[in-house]
Amino acid sequence: GLVTSRGALAELVLAAAAAVGCVLSWLAASSQVVVAPVLEGEPSTTSTVYYAPMLTLSLLFATAAGVLAVLGVTRLRRSAAAS
Repeated sequence: GLVTSRGALAELVLAAAAAVGCVLSWLAASSQVVVAPVLEGEPSTTSTVYYAPMLTLSLLFATAAGVLAVLGVTRLRRSAAAS
């Protein structure tokens, strides 16, 4: 019915929001740092450093997005089959 369709759409919207949160968390998790040269006279190099809590948050958002997407699609298909 209508309530089931609204619930499914809400789950799909939340899944999309969680996916956006996943991408933003992933992008915020890394930063560039300058690494000192190994030998004197060599140039400095840059390296990417990752912040573990933001990576964990990204993983949680990805999991939530996947679960909500599956639940939303399942609910939509069941409501379409019942109609």
